[in-house]
Amino acid sequence: MKQFVLFAVLAFALVGCNNKKGTFLKTVTSQNSQEASVAKLKKLIKEEKLTLFETIDHKANATAVNMDLKPETVVVFGNPKMGTVLMNCNPSMGLDLPLRILVSTNYEGITSFTYTNPEYWSLKHNIKDKNCLNIINKAALALADLTEKASKK
Repeated sequence: MKQFVLFAVLAFALVGCNNKKGTFLKTVTSQNSQEASVAKLKKLIKEEKLTLFETIDHKANATAVNMDLKPETVVVFGNPKMGTVLMNCNPSMGLDLPLRILVSTNYEGITSFTYTNPEYWSLKHNIKDKNCLNIINKAALALADLTEKASKK
């Protein structure tokens, strides 16, 4: 019986590894350089009347401590009205808010945008409220739209 349960768990894990639907992270490849991608993303955030909170340049921070890192920048932004509603649904939402998009360039010179899929929040933070689920859906659409627009020349 123990072998059957172990086999079932292992099979479930292997099947789940190839499932792209509902993945925790979403990645969009950019047609632009690292610098242009960050600049375009920040411009779009402002155009959408979202609040740009911070830009964290991990490469610059690594350089400051005499270490090397490929270009990696986190852009932190959001909509405080929507975020407040989500944190009222469950205060643990504060761990994932404000929104963050990572802009990184790999060793092949390919720049991409990566962000946490907001649909994951409903599981992670046990969100059941319909209004909050609607906001999470809007956040998913907004992040997809922002990264898609920012990725184009």
